[in-house]
Amino acid sequence: MARQARLKSKSGIYHIILRGINRQVIFEDDEDKLKFLECLCYYRNVCDYTVYGYCLMDNHVHLLIKESEEEIASIMKRIGVCYVSWYNRKYDRCGHLFQDRFKSEVIEDDAYLLVVLRYIHQNPLKAGLVQSLYDFRFSSYCEFINTDQIVDINFILGMFSLDSELAREDYVRFMNETSDNDDCLEYKEQVTLKDEEVKVLIQKNANVSTSQELQTMKRSERNAILKEIKKIQGITTRQIARLTGISQSVITRA
Repeated sequence: MARQARLKSKSGIYHIILRGINRQVIFEDDEDKLKFLECLCYYRNVCDYTVYGYCLMDNHVHLLIKESEEEIASIMKRIGVCYVSWYNRKYDRCGHLFQDRFKSEVIEDDAYLLVVLRYIHQNPLKAGLVQSLYDFRFSSYCEFINTDQIVDINFILGMFSLDSELAREDYVRFMNETSDNDDCLEYKEQVTLKDEEVKVLIQKNANVSTSQELQTMKRSERNAILKEIKKIQGITTRQIARLTGISQSVITRA
């Protein structure tokens, strides 16, 4: 079946969701997130796009980007290749990290642009990672309050007021409003199973008494079992590695 053509934004602005293949973790630590932001900054200068917002979760990314001469598909490819090349070297792995096709929605008016930005910023709060938007380090929320490093804050703040102080006050108020009814492009979070549940599933699928027995199997047999285990909803490669003693790079390649 042919892929549906990606909608073209008349404004050039898109809400992007970039996710790990098989919903796997794409940021193991803060260094990984900083590297992704470095790639985002580098290609912002190369491709002349504008960033209006971002949020980096462990297994997916939200971006609010306005393309210029270079189209969004090319922009995302550049950013992805930059980050994945570095990530693969760091973790001694090869192959894909991101889902082949990123998700996107077009942003055609200012009101919806602000709604999407609020939705993006509230991701960590709704996931229970922080108690305040200000406490999350890897989103653009604080750039509008303190100093802009990646995003174009003037365009967004100008929608609230021409007075910079009043604009920031209105921005903070709007970003912290309850937004459960915001109808934005969503990332459907996978339910994560507990280690004990995963351990039972591994033993059942591998027909072994302990998860660690996978290490002693022939590579072809082990990889076939790992491939099936990774298909089970709610299991992460990190969990499999922790419970079996097999490296994440081996599990990813299986």
